[in-house]
Formats: sequence, structure tokens, C-alpha cells
Amino acid sequence: MRYSHTSDYPSDILARAAKVKLACFDVDGTLTDGRLIYDGEGREFKAFHATDGLGLKLLQSAGIAVAFITARRSPVAELRAKELGVASHTFVHDKLAKVREIAGAMGIGLDQVAFMGDDLADLSALTAAGLAVAPANAHAWTRERVHWRTVAHGGAGAARELCDLILAAQGHVDALIEQATQGSGLLDAALKHGAQA
Repeated sequence: MRYSHTSDYPSDILARAAKVKLACFDVDGTLTDGRLIYDGEGREFKAFHATDGLGLKLLQSAGIAVAFITARRSPVAELRAKELGVASHTFVHDKLAKVREIAGAMGIGLDQVAFMGDDLADLSALTAAGLAVAPANAHAWTRERVHWRTVAHGGAGAARELCDLILAAQGHVDALIEQATQGSGLLDAALKHGAQA
């Protein structure tokens, strides 16, 4: 019998992930390592992880909507979202209101939303989401109040772990692996649309 990583997830977490139709991600500290880097002209720099990008594209290819929701004005986050073809919501003061707005427009309930965040600004959305997830290095006050924590840190593959969880819970992994060996299907579509591997 071949090993399956699906058995690593608690059954209640798999059940929550199986319902997800919208995956929302904070940016700083979740899709990045949280550092804010500026040059002498005030231009901002962020580092995003390629495996996270592929995970986000795989979610989209599986029919799951993806959105960035960040409290900061961030042209860099907007650029990354555009590159991946995902929705970007920056300078958001009330993240829960934004999640409700997006979910309402999709005609889904909050139990069908996954939210990943790392600090206090994310708590309102995290405590309302059907699946609340924090990176391993999230602030303790946030880490203690989510359904599940990743092994990876923010900006270092944490988002990919959530993507993999959702894809596994919804039964897409075997097909993705098969397509990867054949060079076609969801993986091929994801790679053509902005994700790098």
C-alpha cells in the first residue's frame, strides 16, 4: 500500500477543507515572511514563494476561488495577484466584512471559506471562517485561535500546505499526480498561467 499524506490530517480538518469554495490569504506574514523591505526611494520589496504560487493556481484550476486580503496598500501584492490571476483586495480595514462581501457575491456561506492569517488584524476573519489556518510562525494569540497550523512558516510554503490540504480533502491529488507524470491537465494549466516551479 502506497503512503498517502491525507492520513496526516485530522478528520475534522479534512471535513472542513472538503467544503471550501473560497480560499483567502493575508499577505504579510502569510504569503511573505512578514518583513517590510524598502529601498532609498521608498519602494517596497517582498519575496513570495514559488511553491505557494503553484498551489494557488492548482486551487483555481480545481474550481476554488482565491483572494488576497491585506490591510496594507501594496502594489507588490497587487502585482503578484495579477501575475497569478487571483483577486487582490488591499488596504482592507475590516477583513471579515471583505470576506463576507466576496462570499456573498459567490453565493456561499462562511463555512465554505478558508482563511489564512498570522496576526491580530486577521482574527475577525479567522474566527468566522469555516477553516481557519495560521502559518507555523504566526503570532501566538492568533496561532491559538485557528483550526489548523502549518508546518512551514509564512512566505516559505505555508500557503502551499493549505492548498494541498484543500486539494486532498476534495479528492484532487491523485489526478494531479497522474497528470504531473503525463505532463497534462490541471498542473499543465496552472503552470501556463503564472505559477513557476
